[in-house]
Amino acid sequence: MLTRMVREHEMSAAEREGSPDLLDIATSYMHEETRDGVRLTHVNIKGLLLNLLAAGTDTTSTTIEWAVAELLQNPSILKRVQAEMDSVIGRDRRFEESDISNLPYLRAICKETFRKHPSTPLSLPRLCTQDCQADSYFIPKNSRLLLNIWAIGRDPDMWENPLEFNPDRFMTPKGATIEPNGNHFELITFGAGRRMCAGDRMGVLMVEFALGTLLHCFDLELPKGVELNMDEAFGLALPKAVPVSAVLKPRLAAHAYL
Repeated sequence: MLTRMVREHEMSAAEREGSPDLLDIATSYMHEETRDGVRLTHVNIKGLLLNLLAAGTDTTSTTIEWAVAELLQNPSILKRVQAEMDSVIGRDRRFEESDISNLPYLRAICKETFRKHPSTPLSLPRLCTQDCQADSYFIPKNSRLLLNIWAIGRDPDMWENPLEFNPDRFMTPKGATIEPNGNHFELITFGAGRRMCAGDRMGVLMVEFALGTLLHCFDLELPKGVELNMDEAFGLALPKAVPVSAVLKPRLAAHAYL
């Protein structure tokens, strides 16, 4: 599939002359060397596409689903974030990306979801390239390491009442400074250091924008007779064992949906 995508894209490159996209730029380095003297191959290009598809789709949708589930379980939090949006945006227009910076409670909900339901609970394997010592632990060369991000987010020594979904923990002066950008080790949803997720900013923005649009446009409630199941399913990502079900009701002025 990826081979076909790359070949079809190469054949239509003339249509984007003067305005190349990411794949055009990547494939151009198959024909000329980069500044570091590297020449990419079809394998490299397909690896890039696979990373984008695997890391940028399932993880985002899973995080949003967990956020919706937590809000259905905590309707007071849902009403509070919608009240924040109504005061900042109103109900006569749609939510826009530029509104995010003015919605601290929405951002706190996203960070609380990253904490309690990290999209990759064991991060990705790291290979230790040399013997080293880390906090009194000896780690031999060539060890494969997995970092339990899920456990860090639920550690009572790091978080008060860690099993409670409480966005207010990110509304305090100290909590508001905590970001999932690799600089705060209690919230390393995207990893940390030089090998952290290259799409961390896009991932945060996608969750904030998609979740914000959903909450601003619709009221959410559980279908009658349906109980909310909060069990987790094991995998590279952390999906819900039972997909969330919700009834959506429009809450904006009719013209805002046009």
